[in-house]
Amino acid sequence: MKQRLLNRINDIIEEVNTYESTIAQKSKFVSGRRINTKVYDMELYHQIKSSSLSLILKLYGKNHPYYQEFSGNSSYSSYKSIRGILNSIKFEIENDWLTSIKGLISAEIFSDFLEMSEHLLNENYKDASAVMIGSILEEHMRQLSTANGNPVIDAKGRPKKANLINAELAKLNVYNKLDEKNVTAWLDLRNKAAHGNYSEYNKDQVTLMLNSVRDFILRNPLK
Repeated sequence: MKQRLLNRINDIIEEVNTYESTIAQKSKFVSGRRINTKVYDMELYHQIKSSSLSLILKLYGKNHPYYQEFSGNSSYSSYKSIRGILNSIKFEIENDWLTSIKGLISAEIFSDFLEMSEHLLNENYKDASAVMIGSILEEHMRQLSTANGNPVIDAKGRPKKANLINAELAKLNVYNKLDEKNVTAWLDLRNKAAHGNYSEYNKDQVTLMLNSVRDFILRNPLK
């Protein structure tokens, strides 16, 4: 997983280098004076920016300075800044400063399964999608609980219910009360799907659940 991330960053850096090599000079005369301007490959720039934003969002979240600098910068001449940030991220990953490898692997797995859930939903299998999304959510909560020193097994050695873990995580301030209420609603929808109560929710609600759970996991990553 670590090497896959490094390979992806290297690929984007190579795109930045290609972008730099394609910058051309254009001259024009204004009032008898020659003015030189630069011509940029705008399509490649937006491709680089989109790829970088997607990577940073997944690894750091929307509130990180890396993401804020990228999202707020639309200058075609900012490629050196982009390359510098990518090299900083690469250095952090190489030295295991970003987060635990377990957290990175989990993020990749959850992302893959959420994509599968989205595919099911697009094929109108809303019920299977809802069950899968709920399972991803519950597993993420269990890993969050363990990472924060909160056992997922009760005193009798039985796995705790997801709603209990949800309440405990909110009490520990791992996430706020609004997230707690949202998690309760998502788990309820998952249970409806798992128990065959298919008429009690619709495809639009599962779509909202998918997008919301994806955002929840990004905002509450494993440390």
